[in-house]
Amino acid sequence: MDSSDFTESMLDQLPMERFWDFSLYKWDGFWYRSYHIQATMALRSQYIARDDDIILASPMKTGTTWLKALCFSILQKDENAARLDEQTLAKTEEDDPHHRRDPLVDNHPAVYVQTLEIQVFTAKPPPDVSAMKSPRLFHTHLPYTALPDSIKTSNCKLVYITRNPKDTLVSMWHFFNKLRTPEQGPYPFEQAFESFINGVSHFGPFFDHVLQYWNQSLKSPNKILFLKYEDLKKDPKGEVKKLASFLGKPFNNEKEVEDVIWRCSLERLKNLEVNKNGIDPWVGMPNSAFFRSGIVGDWKNIMSKEMSERLDQITMQKLKDSGLHLEI
Repeated sequence: MDSSDFTESMLDQLPMERFWDFSLYKWDGFWYRSYHIQATMALRSQYIARDDDIILASPMKTGTTWLKALCFSILQKDENAARLDEQTLAKTEEDDPHHRRDPLVDNHPAVYVQTLEIQVFTAKPPPDVSAMKSPRLFHTHLPYTALPDSIKTSNCKLVYITRNPKDTLVSMWHFFNKLRTPEQGPYPFEQAFESFINGVSHFGPFFDHVLQYWNQSLKSPNKILFLKYEDLKKDPKGEVKKLASFLGKPFNNEKEVEDVIWRCSLERLKNLEVNKNGIDPWVGMPNSAFFRSGIVGDWKNIMSKEMSERLDQITMQKLKDSGLHLEI
């Protein structure tokens, strides 16, 4: 079935649940907005992967924007290095005479690394991605099983990032609350929690999503790099070096590593004018909503002890015997 087969009658046949103020439909075991399903059908029927494509993948609110910025900057680093002189790398925008040449100053990372089922294949008509020069860099929130066959069978590379489920949920709660009016107020966290643990969230169930990519990364470690947000926070140099090597763009020296880490840091990105004041045209969300605290353990500020213990038990049950550990 392709996107031309998508009809309202098809939606009527799918299970539906409310999540925040959205209707989500269960399709092939995962939950989607209706336009995500249509875009995914178009993606699967039209996208032909190249061997040098790079596809970033993630559940929602697990470090997607950070990963987009890092991968884009790594692929751009040779060009960026040519712009820098031998002086010590400046740590502020005002002191850096080269910062205006950094594309991240001009646009949100999502402009350079677009999400296939939210940005690319929702366009009418979709852009001709076959005309893009290599290497093409895209992102997806889709589960592994929903990807086009050509992505799975080609030699293209996938980079997956996930995060502990508690911080994922709390980050999601803050994010979607940005779309609510002051009169509506925040969505009840208790309802968000119950939906999440029952698997109902955008592109959820969360654990099924994570385990699909985890298991594939064990089978094909040269094709899929599996990253954890917490590891990037603890050891940014080590993780970014690993990422660059996987992408076939290893660093030449420590200065290059420091440059990419600085350019993509939360503090720098959230303070750029484009991210303080811009609006994401695809989802109508303020760019600032994509840069909040970035703290590991922020869930402690909102989640009750009982909720924490329930989610810990679910996490242990879901990941049992998988070999995967997510912080709890």
